[in-house]
Amino acid sequence: MNFNNILTDFQDGITTITINRPKKLNALNQETINELHQAFKDADLDEDSKVIIITGSGEKAFVAGADISEFADYSMEEGEYLAANGQKVLFDFVENLSTPVIAAVNGFALGGGLELAMACHFRVASDNARMGLPEVSLGVIPGYGGTQRLTQLVGKGRAMEMIMTAGMIDANKALSNGLVNHVTSQDELLSLCEKIAGKIRQNSSVAIAAAIKAVNANYQEGVNGFEVEIKEFGKSFGTEDFAEGTSAFLEKRKADFPGR
Repeated sequence: MNFNNILTDFQDGITTITINRPKKLNALNQETINELHQAFKDADLDEDSKVIIITGSGEKAFVAGADISEFADYSMEEGEYLAANGQKVLFDFVENLSTPVIAAVNGFALGGGLELAMACHFRVASDNARMGLPEVSLGVIPGYGGTQRLTQLVGKGRAMEMIMTAGMIDANKALSNGLVNHVTSQDELLSLCEKIAGKIRQNSSVAIAAAIKAVNANYQEGVNGFEVEIKEFGKSFGTEDFAEGTSAFLEKRKADFPGR
């Protein structure tokens, strides 16, 4: 499928999605959000695609925020719909995808950009990355899940400070705060993500999807994550991947998982 604002590439079981609006520092407008939804959906449905990497084009930005010009004159009702629809179409969608998603954060990840990175299953940053939620400087708050996911990742106090000051933190601070998993040079960012993806794709896609569901259950209101884990654990015993994985272990060979 041809897109106006993103590029997709598939190699060796890894789908790489690149937001390609460098003149706008890859800012998220509604067209880009909808295109990202379709690209993630296509990759998730592709049984050969075991891992998804999302990044931004150029050296300056992963995503420098939302495209403010689109909603500067919105009413309260339109603003609420903007947030609700965006979360449904992209941010919640990515978080609950059964295929692992790695955010390769190159450069600025601000506002909606950081919210997109936080919706991914984990993050790897280049050493020039800068992250923040500057929304209160515009008289608004994060609306794509930022107040919730940042708190989950770094804790209430750090999240409050980042949101209230509208400031940015660098990659090393993000690493120490638990916001990103790894920091590397810009030149090695994608290769490190691909190396990690290579380790992931050796494992059972069916089991990984179940693990994602179980981990996410811990953050869903009214859901007992332990109960979800027990259920998903039990269901694993009925899969072809479990039969292959245990047989390979007992036979002292490398597993060849059938996949989802």
